[in-house]
Amino acid sequence: MRSPAIRILLLLILPAVLLTLLAPPALAHDSLKSSSPAKGSVVTGLDQIELEFSAHVSFPVVILHDAAGRRFESGSPRTDGPKVFENVAGPLPPGSYVIAWRIVSSDGHPVEGEIPFTVASPGSDGAAQPSAAGTTGAAPKPSAKSIPATTASTSGIPVWVWGLLGLLAIVGTAAVIGMRKTPQDAPQPGAEPERN
Repeated sequence: MRSPAIRILLLLILPAVLLTLLAPPALAHDSLKSSSPAKGSVVTGLDQIELEFSAHVSFPVVILHDAAGRRFESGSPRTDGPKVFENVAGPLPPGSYVIAWRIVSSDGHPVEGEIPFTVASPGSDGAAQPSAAGTTGAAPKPSAKSIPATTASTSGIPVWVWGLLGLLAIVGTAAVIGMRKTPQDAPQPGAEPERN
């Protein structure tokens, strides 16, 4: 039979080992693996945006806008496992565009990014053409109001990890207290039983 000190030590080490095994996947946010159109690409037209992530994602938001801030997405984004699809409303005039996206990662944290690309006139050599707003060159950064605000943080340890740690601490404390109690009615070693 193991001594109580060894059992207590094992109960204290077990939560640390479990946290070490569970924490790395919990802290790894999902990332964008590929997109259509690709970042920095030049296309002659676009009917649908496709984003592929490293794992299943939820609550996607996809915003397509030009240099003037006009939006061109149509309807709500659709998910299919790790992929997100968004339809594009109408033909895009030549110019610079940005796809601003946000998803909730499989670890529960929001992740966001942007994909600049250019739409060229069919038959052109791929150089940036003026958009309807009359601008050329690099894709603009979206304004702060282009991406919806969120109340969740994009960093830190997820709430469920803290809950798991709290549960392990409670179970460990209860086990230690349970091992330290001695039954009141149990006869002591070497003592003779009472005779009536």
